[in-house]
Amino acid sequence: MFKKILIANRGEIALRVINTCKEMGIKTVAVYSTADAESLHVKFADEAVCIGPPQSSDSYLSIPNIIAAAEITNSDAIHPGYGFLAENSQFSQICHEHEIKFIGASSDMINKMGDKAVAKETMKKAGVPVIPGSDGIIENFDDVKKLANKMGYPVMLKASAGGGGKGMRAVWNKKDLQKSWNEAKKEALAGFGNDDMYLEKLIEEPRHIEIQVIGDQFGNACHLSERDCSIQRRHQKLVEEAPSPFMTDDLRNNMGKAAIKAVKSIKYEGVGTVEFLVDKHRNFYFMEMNTRIQVEHPVTEEVINYDLISEQIKVAAGIKISGKNYKPVLHAIECRINAEDAENNFMPCPGLITNVYKPGGHGIRVDTHVYTGYSIPPYYDSMIGKLITVAQTREEAISKMKRALSEFIIEGIKTTIPFHQKLMEHKDFIKGEYTTKFMEENKL
Repeated sequence: MFKKILIANRGEIALRVINTCKEMGIKTVAVYSTADAESLHVKFADEAVCIGPPQSSDSYLSIPNIIAAAEITNSDAIHPGYGFLAENSQFSQICHEHEIKFIGASSDMINKMGDKAVAKETMKKAGVPVIPGSDGIIENFDDVKKLANKMGYPVMLKASAGGGGKGMRAVWNKKDLQKSWNEAKKEALAGFGNDDMYLEKLIEEPRHIEIQVIGDQFGNACHLSERDCSIQRRHQKLVEEAPSPFMTDDLRNNMGKAAIKAVKSIKYEGVGTVEFLVDKHRNFYFMEMNTRIQVEHPVTEEVINYDLISEQIKVAAGIKISGKNYKPVLHAIECRINAEDAENNFMPCPGLITNVYKPGGHGIRVDTHVYTGYSIPPYYDSMIGKLITVAQTREEAISKMKRALSEFIIEGIKTTIPFHQKLMEHKDFIKGEYTTKFMEENKL
């Protein structure tokens, strides 16, 4: 087992990893930018190293600075959390070259699944259902037009290097295709330095359902059931739950088998998530694989009583997994608490928090790094916490969430708590009848 793990991240996920490391008897090293000097992960780690100024490019994305911090602290492993360098194949490779264990996927695995066009081709070969579309990158507009006409509208243009909804355009008819193509390529180039595009059939009334997976160094793999992540705005998740209210035993079984096929096809090591779009007829299609821990991992942890960070560390240390597939025995819901003004197009609201009160009680979990007097820096993602409720039934989990949201006080800034309170009262959400279009179709 590792003696000391450096956490190459910040905020609530850095704290989450520190918590598990402490329970496992592993020393921790926090890295931080000058903007995060007063952050809790810095205070709670055994050691802390400043790695640069506030801009991510000069701190949390600076591979030389992070490797130097690992070397001067004699860390034998690095946990990347999510975001930043968590799915950076170069970082994984450099860790390997410096004989520091990267607690995540290898460079080769990241390359196979990080590029969406390559991932789609890999999944096709493995026999995993994929969304009909172009065979890899599509080079010019004439080819796009021909394929769109052949598949039939609506279609979806996607940036191959995309993420977070950038470089994506839904096209409902041929007259909008040229404009959407130009816009998507421009956005992709600005966001990723790469304007390669591919085309897919647009799935109508889709649900975004993902399967949590884990694989070890011995070729074993299993799935830990599903999460429904369909409540989104601008392709960014707002709420996740497990099990999905849309799920059936047959669908879970089939999606689980497909996810394990995906994992075994690349000899995957670590925790990961295979994401699917599921249409109204319960046909499912591979969308992408995230080769890291997910923001929403607590939902899975709560419904199957399983510490995913602990298992991730054990797998990286060469410990075998049981190979057992899991089915949810409880119901959990997670609301992402963002420092955003939901009534003003979810505009980020950094600033000083003047008061915090966190809800508690049976079946309530709060993962956050904020406290009274903490100032949210404007340089990073606006998520400041996650509120998770778990109960015997979905109805009870919603009731618990309503109570917890009403008691969650964060003053001094705007947050998404009022939005979540409205969502928990919405008739379609209560019935479990929602798709990824929910936010476009409803004003909360």
